[in-house]
Order: sequence, then structure tokens, then C-alpha cells
Amino acid sequence: MGDTQRLTPDEQIRLAREAYENGTDFTIAVEEEFAVLDPETLSLTNRFEQLQDAAQGTPLEEHLVGELIASEVEVRTGRCESFAEAAAKVGERRAQLDELAGGLGIALAAVGTHPWSPWQEQRIIDTPHYRTNDELLRYVVWRNNTFGFHVHVGIRGADRAIAVCNALRNFLPELLAVSASSPLVERVCTYLHSARTEIFTRMFPRCGVPDAYDGWHGFEDYVRFLYATRSITEHTQIWWSVRTHLAFPTVEIRICDAQPDLEESRSLAALCYALTARIARALDEGEPLPDHPHRLIEENFWRAIRYGLSGELIALARGDVRPARAHLERLLEWVAPVAEELGAAQYLSVPNANSAERQLAMYEDGATIDEIYAGLVRRRAAKPPVRASGPGEGFQGNQEVPLADSQ
Repeated sequence: MGDTQRLTPDEQIRLAREAYENGTDFTIAVEEEFAVLDPETLSLTNRFEQLQDAAQGTPLEEHLVGELIASEVEVRTGRCESFAEAAAKVGERRAQLDELAGGLGIALAAVGTHPWSPWQEQRIIDTPHYRTNDELLRYVVWRNNTFGFHVHVGIRGADRAIAVCNALRNFLPELLAVSASSPLVERVCTYLHSARTEIFTRMFPRCGVPDAYDGWHGFEDYVRFLYATRSITEHTQIWWSVRTHLAFPTVEIRICDAQPDLEESRSLAALCYALTARIARALDEGEPLPDHPHRLIEENFWRAIRYGLSGELIALARGDVRPARAHLERLLEWVAPVAEELGAAQYLSVPNANSAERQLAMYEDGATIDEIYAGLVRRRAAKPPVRASGPGEGFQGNQEVPLADSQ
């Protein structure tokens, strides 16, 4: 959600526009959120501050941050000049966090929701920013025990950044469908592929699919309206699923669930990156881009929440329905030339089954929720966990991945 804003609204908006006008195309940063777990029970545990203290003086210090609750931790790649650098940093940050957590006897998981820990038992971290949001949102922020995956892509030009963001709105359902990892919450199988999206995106204000804006001027008018009416006190209180960031000259994609698997994390980052760059190139070359009404994008948004990659999405330009995988395959074809040019093509793929599908398949086969989640937890090999037994035994995910293998 970001740090406390220290600039006045006028300063924030002015400096943001200047940053975009002087920005650099196609830099990238990736942010991953992890659940902080008791290694024996796999329940959420409020130990973020211990991780933060242990990171002091290590290479991870400046890349490890808090994210609302004390049973969550976020790691960031930092700004990378190429996708190859970002892909390497994603693995490096995970390995650094694994080592740090392992030394403290903490387990981790990168899944969109925790399957059973009550939100009532999670403590909000004590910072001015999060105290403000607690006072502002109350139950809405208390309930948000969810874990996401964000990608920032540098875009030069303020009006161009708004145009890129406008176009990305149309592809949010595809990005959610491929990233869905959260069918389990409150000790039930919800049969939603992304329960996280219902909890976070449907509850928070100024969240989900944004409107399209008429250049920077239209966007700035809206932001000024929010400040003037005291609807927001900080620019980070605009929580859209894709947004032009007001602290960095980037377009930030925020729709995705957290990713248990490292290679799927890299693949998802590559898709977000290549898609953003492909849209920017299309704008530069005058290529037509989709511009669908909010109400139609929302139809696909719900389909992605409910059925993920295993369902169908509407081809909104024609009104026909096709498998979500077919949408993703066509999307990969469209972005392929730019992905190749920018060094992201080798990471692009449509998985045979994403995390939500794998979890649901195990559940249908008789695995318990505990067994399914145990297979998604990241723990150091030096302290191997008890294997889940029975029908869930076949898929162990990152449960016993050695630290060296997570790079």
C-alpha cells in the first residue's frame, strides 16, 4: 500500500508528471507478498518485525517491507533495467527471504489467501501509514489478509502512461485468470479460483477495473477531486488493479494473485512486462487497441475470478465466448515480437494448470485443505516438514525445495 505521503497533493501531482516526462521506457520492478507462517501449524503468525530486524545490515534490508499485517512480508526486486535482470532478482530475493525466514524458524507461502487463519487474529503493523488506513477503512482493511503480485513497468510520457493504463484495463481478466491461486479461505473450498480478488478488489474503495481517462489532464482532475473532497489523504489510497503510480514513473499491474512457484512467478512477470511494452509500441505506431466499456470488462473479470484459466472469457469485440487458455495463447502471440526484443520471450508460457486448478484438483481427489496448503509452503530443506499423506501426497510444490534450488 505504500509509505506515508509527505508531499502536498499539488507537489505530488506536479512531480509525478515531471517524472513521467523524463522517465525511461520498460524498466521493471516486481513485488511479491508472502504469508508469514508458523512452521509447525502453518497458521499465520505475527512475526514480520522479527524478519525486518533480522534483515538489517543484509543485502535484503532495503528490499524487504511490511504490507499491512504482521503476518505478511513483501520483497521487491528494485528497479531493473532489463527483464533478464528482473528474472534473476526475483529468484535472488526469494532465496534471501527463505534464508532469513529459515534462520528464524519461520515458514513462508506465496498464495493469494491463507486457507484457515482468522483475520481477527492478525495484527496491523504499527506505522503511521497503516494506522491511517486502519482508521479510514476499519473492517475492510482488517479483512484483507490477502497476498498479491505486482509489476511496475517504466513508461516515458505522462499522457502515454495514461493511454497504456487505459489499454491494460481490457486485459486484466486474462492476467487474473492465469495467476489465480486462491480457491481456499476460511476453511472452505470456495470454488472461486481467486477468492483474493473478491476479498480485496470487491471490498476496497477505488479498486478493481478503473475508468479510462482522457490523458494526464483527465486523470489529474480525478485525483485532485479525490484530494479536494477528502476522499483520500495519500495517492496510494487509489487501489486500482492497474494504475499509473504517482511516486514512480511506472504503470503498475496489481491484479495478480501471489505465485507459489518461482518459474510461474517469472512467467507472469514476463507476461505483464511484455504486454505493457507491446501496448506502448502499438500506441506509438498508431495500431488500434481495445477500448471496451467498464461493464463489459467486468463480465470477463467475474469469469476470471470464478473459473480462472479453466473457464471461458468473452471476446468482447465480437461477443463470442472461447476458452480462457485460447485468450492467453492469442495474447502471447501478440506480445511475442516485443517479448523477444526485450529478452522476456523465453519465460512466456501458458501453464497446463495454474495454482488454483492444481489445488482444486487435489481437493476433488480427496485431499484435505491442510494437505493442499502444506504442499505450497516454502521451508528450508535443513528442517524438512512432515509430508502430507493420502490423496494430497502427489503434489508437494515448494515444500522441500532446497534453498539453492530456489534461485
